[in-house]
Amino acid sequence: MRTGLPLSVGDLALTRFAISPMWEVVTAFRALAADPVPVPHRRWAAQVRPRLAAAGLDRGWLAELIPPHGHLPDFLNPVPAEPVTDLAAELAAVRATGSVLLRHDLACLRADREGGGGSPGGRGNGRGDGRLRLLEREPEQALRRISNEVEAFWQLALAPYWSRIRAVLEADVLQRARRAAERGSAGMLGELHGTVRWADGTLHLSERHCAVTRIATGAGLLLVPSVFAWPRLLTRTVAPDPPQLCYPALSAATVWEHRPRPRAEALAPVLGRTRTRLLAELDVPASTTELAARCGLTAPAVSQHLTALRTAGLVSSHRAGRCVLYARTAVADGWLDALP
Repeated sequence: MRTGLPLSVGDLALTRFAISPMWEVVTAFRALAADPVPVPHRRWAAQVRPRLAAAGLDRGWLAELIPPHGHLPDFLNPVPAEPVTDLAAELAAVRATGSVLLRHDLACLRADREGGGGSPGGRGNGRGDGRLRLLEREPEQALRRISNEVEAFWQLALAPYWSRIRAVLEADVLQRARRAAERGSAGMLGELHGTVRWADGTLHLSERHCAVTRIATGAGLLLVPSVFAWPRLLTRTVAPDPPQLCYPALSAATVWEHRPRPRAEALAPVLGRTRTRLLAELDVPASTTELAARCGLTAPAVSQHLTALRTAGLVSSHRAGRCVLYARTAVADGWLDALP
């Protein structure tokens, strides 16, 4: 099925990019629910799936609302107000979802479920139906629970990696903006995805599950790069908001590339061998206990070094249930990337 989105001169003038944590939450959860997980994300999935299972997030609200296939609730992806929106602002918009949009999303989810496209954990069981009924009867309470679960998912699955993810998303926006400056907006739009084509003042989409329309929607177009959307293009068309296209970011797979450990040794004269080793080990976010086991150190010693590295802005900490995960920051990654 091919759909088209007419874009006037005014729409092109109002076209903008935004980085959205909620789009990453939705697409990341869908990637984890896929069988198999898309190849670029398998290294990440192997790290986070055990954490999500231990927290019960693989069978909670998000599992009901974000099935591996079918409709993605539009209320989970409100229009980002800023070029780089923070999660708290987007969750505030989610909690303020209106009844009309909520009823529409519930109807789509139920239609998918009746047609066999619902989530494996919720289709045909009382718990899943109960959650959707609660969302319908007591939306304020349900939306608060959903918001809390999103925050938990963020801390476990995305926050430790966010500096890398955000760097890829920002690089994509810069490259797309440069292409728009060199080739015009139409040329840039035609390169967003293999299923997108620009012709005769209209943006044509050929993917079966994508549908966009100008009817009753706001002016302009919102373009949202995503690390986890690959290989698909996703759309959101909700009046009176502008249409949204969530597309795979350029070089998205590089987020999970392993960074060779030997390069870090050049930092040893500056940081000391132990702290350099800890930075190298944080190619994958880890807890104090895990780092102690890998490096042959005591947990208190690791904690002391991590505190110093965090004070210097080289690592960040993220609570994951009962433990704390440490991750390299963009500053530390920049140091490693600059080494010969």
